[in-house]
Amino acid sequence: MLLTWIAEVADEPLVLEPTDRRMEWETNSWSLGAADEDRSSLSVAEVVAAFERTAAVIQERIRDLGFSGVATFYVWHDRQAGQLRCATGSLPPDALPFSGTYVASDDLGPVGEGFLADREPGFIAWSDLDDAQNLSEQTATEPEIRPFVVWVSSVGASR
Repeated sequence: MLLTWIAEVADEPLVLEPTDRRMEWETNSWSLGAADEDRSSLSVAEVVAAFERTAAVIQERIRDLGFSGVATFYVWHDRQAGQLRCATGSLPPDALPFSGTYVASDDLGPVGEGFLADREPGFIAWSDLDDAQNLSEQTATEPEIRPFVVWVSSVGASR
């Protein structure tokens, strides 16, 4: 089912409105989950290929719309939700609407691999969280920020 849902993203409503990022976000953002059997039976290469096909279709749709600006299709693994998330926005890869620190990448493999390997989607182990003592020690210094990887694909006319 995951590969079908990824393909369906390409046919969903698409709004490119640089003056209304909220409308873009609400219209062009999708959350995709997978059953255990999908996670164990799919390969990273299959997931990557499905997203690459979706990005190509979105790029064609944007050209057909006559949109002449920058547009980016991007995918990330939301570990807290246990989902793959994807969106399209009229912005460059270095200006995606995340409040956290991210690393834009042209390699979707690590994102797909992390998602498929997640055996307890939406569960984050205590060992992955800062303990109270560590947190209190970090208040005196700059907290460690762990960036997450976001796959980006330029789909607009301008790059």
